[in-house]
Amino acid sequence: MDIYVDTSVFGGYYDDEFSEWTRKLFYEFEIGSHNAIISDLTIQELEQAPEIVFGLLEKIPERYRENIFVDDEVIDLAHHYIRENVVSENFYNDALHIALATRHRSDVLVSWNFRHIVNLNKIRQYNAVNLKQGYHMIEIRSPREVLHER
Repeated sequence: MDIYVDTSVFGGYYDDEFSEWTRKLFYEFEIGSHNAIISDLTIQELEQAPEIVFGLLEKIPERYRENIFVDDEVIDLAHHYIRENVVSENFYNDALHIALATRHRSDVLVSWNFRHIVNLNKIRQYNAVNLKQGYHMIEIRSPREVLHER
């Protein structure tokens, strides 16, 4: 499965509330059970994080990792989310993460951001915009929900 990983997942590795599930997900990336989709936006955000969090990128072998990039199509889709009031301009990066995963046809986006991303109402709104703009629906889940063994 191709899993788009947003920045919150990396932070969850060292968070008491989320570490158990995040570490299991990283293990599944390490052994190749899933492919990690990592965007330039995620890397840019990780550069602002503590070095120990940024270093988690090295835990994902290159052969199980795909790097993707923000392009004009991603930016346009993110602006549609904002215009449709799914999220405000203040949360533009959240809209970009959804647009990146959608544009690059990830099987699922994982996040620990329950306010703007892993939220049933928001997921429905993102998908309504996706369908209106001719894209597929995107699965959005917490890391716990995509693990082979729970």
